Order: sequence, then C-alpha cells, then structure tokens
Amino acid sequence: MVFIPLKSGSNLLANDYWSESRQPLASLAFVAPILVVYEAGVVALGPQAIRNGAEVWLRRLLEILDFGQYFLLPGLTVCILLGWHYTTRRPWRLSRGILSRMAVECALLAICLRVILQAEAILLQTFGCFAAIRGMPRPVSDVSGTIGGVLGFLGAGVYEELLFRLILLSIVLWTARRLGSDPWTSVVVAVIGTSIFFSAAHYVGPYGDPIQLGRFIFWFGFLFRFLAGVFFSVLFVGRGFGIAVGAHAGYDILVRLF
Repeated sequence: MVFIPLKSGSNLLANDYWSESRQPLASLAFVAPILVVYEAGVVALGPQAIRNGAEVWLRRLLEILDFGQYFLLPGLTVCILLGWHYTTRRPWRLSRGILSRMAVECALLAICLRVILQAEAILLQTFGCFAAIRGMPRPVSDVSGTIGGVLGFLGAGVYEELLFRLILLSIVLWTARRLGSDPWTSVVVAVIGTSIFFSAAHYVGPYGDPIQLGRFIFWFGFLFRFLAGVFFSVLFVGRGFGIAVGAHAGYDILVRLF
C-alpha cells in the first residue's frame, strides 16, 4: 500500500498523536469496531439491510475470483492493514487515548465537510438556485430506519474508503510513480483521478442518483462529491486510513441527522 513516509520509527514518541494516528495499526484499531458493528448489524437486519455500492462491487469481484465467503471481505480488510503495518516496521502498540482522540478529530473533520456543503448551498442561494438547494446531495445509502441508516453509513465509511482510497488511490499513485512522475505530481494525479471516479460512482446502480446532464442540480451534486472525494483523499494521504473512514462515516451520519 502507498503511504507518505514518516520519520524513522526509532525517533517516534509513543504520545506523538499526529504520527501515531496515521499508522495502519491505529487505523485497524479504530476501524475494527466500526466494521464489527456494521457486519453484525447487517446479519441481524437480514434482507432489510441495503448494502453500499462499493461493498457490493468488492464482493462481486471476490465472487468472480471464486472467493465468495461472506466474511472474507472484512477479513481481507483487516489483513491488508496488518500487512501494511508490518511493512512500516513500527512498534505493535498504541498509546493510551489514541482512539478517543481520533474519534474527536473525525467528528471535527465531518463538521468541516458539512460546512463546505453548506457554503456551496449558500453560494447557490445567492444565485437564486433554491430548487437545487432542496435537492442537495445526501448519502447514497438509501436505507429505512435510523438503525439501518447508521449501519449503512458505517459500511459506506469503511468500504468506500477501502475501494476508492486504500486500493484505487494507492494503485494510481504507484502507477504514476512507475511512469516517472515526481511524488507530489503523482499525489495530485491520484487524488483528482480517483475523486472523479468516486463522484461518478454515486450515479451507478439502483440506489445511485439519476444522470441528468441538462439539470444544474446534477452538476452541483457531481461537483460536491468530487470535492468530498478530494477531501477524503487528502485525509487518507495525510492522516491515514482510519481518519478517512471515521470522517466519511461521521459526515454521512451528520447529513442524515441534520
């Protein structure tokens, strides 16, 4: 997996939150409870649980490869983070309170993204686009009920970040570097490219928004989701997988509740 390198682990203090929270081990410890709650909730809800599109695509890919076992996908998510942390050669321990501080950071970042959406809505209001504001993009997970909705947003946080950031962004970044791009150009290309794909993915499948190229609200939604993709990609590169997942799930829940 691709990760912006930090300073040598020998000089990393145990209480250095900004460095430690970026590490795959911290991401695993932070994401694992979210993953357990989501998968347990989906099993409990049964057919009423509507899954996130990214999860469906990943499961279908595994089925094509003849790996259709239900718990293989969350298991692979855990194994990827464990293997990633092993390659960093950093200690297998976490500082006390690291997870609670990550939760607070994710909540603040979710609020920041909500402010970006509100700013875009205010800009539209200025130009009199009231109909577009009433149709502001909301999370794609169209599930009924508060419990089902929250579970859907937790799944979106994990599996959309797994697909679009941990897998696709890393692949594009690695490919750009292999083609001779310098590190920061590679990051820019990867962030923009995967963010366009992230936005477009919200218009695919039975629960995706309709494609209406002649309507302003379509382009409003597409642009915002592109900006959200950039936001989450920058978080992934600069703050790690766990923070990106927490901010994503937190934002989806925030939009549903407010």
